[in-house]
Amino acid sequence: MPAVPGPEPELRRQLVAAARRMNTCGVNQGTSGNLSVRIPGGMLITPSSLPYEQMEPADLVALDLAGAPRDAGARRPSSEWRLHADILRSRLEIQAVLHCHSIQATALACHGRAIPPFHYMTAVAGGDDIRCAPYAPFGTAELSGLALEALTDRLACLLGQHGQVALGDSLDQALRIAIEVETLAHMYLQALQLGEPPQLSPSQMEVVRRQFRELHYGAGAAAG
Repeated sequence: MPAVPGPEPELRRQLVAAARRMNTCGVNQGTSGNLSVRIPGGMLITPSSLPYEQMEPADLVALDLAGAPRDAGARRPSSEWRLHADILRSRLEIQAVLHCHSIQATALACHGRAIPPFHYMTAVAGGDDIRCAPYAPFGTAELSGLALEALTDRLACLLGQHGQVALGDSLDQALRIAIEVETLAHMYLQALQLGEPPQLSPSQMEVVRRQFRELHYGAGAAAG
């Protein structure tokens, strides 16, 4: 079962800490990424154009899932608020959404390339592969729709000519998956230097997902 969100002050502290870790672990640069967590009636999301090292819990923006601010005088939310809201509205089991422009994953996304099952850890996102959604302008309903399609039965996808999205039943899980997607993208790009690597079969990947579920690991545990 998804983790129940905690009191909002604690969630604000956790979200700021997770946002800063996005930069320190290398999946984000500057103010390009954004992060959200579900709260009753809506979400908390990082503000627009504020470096994470300067961000404090009070700077986070509370919105309903239609994008209406809960507090007068709040900062402007991330320009990608619609993507976060649409995912949280459509995926009721999801508690946190992370979007970033991690370098290796974005390099693949610039070619519109998915990450195939060349390595068993692609199962961390819940399926045999990590899909790449077609390009759409940032902040648009079109982007949200394409991302939701690529995220069907998945906890991560790439966004064409843009970056990646990772989901979780907690902020920690969303960040762990984003880091793993970036690692897989790096490995895949390295493997491609020797040619397209061989892929694991659907039956082999099903064994991996079953083992993940038994070990309560990654997306398999969330789905199990």
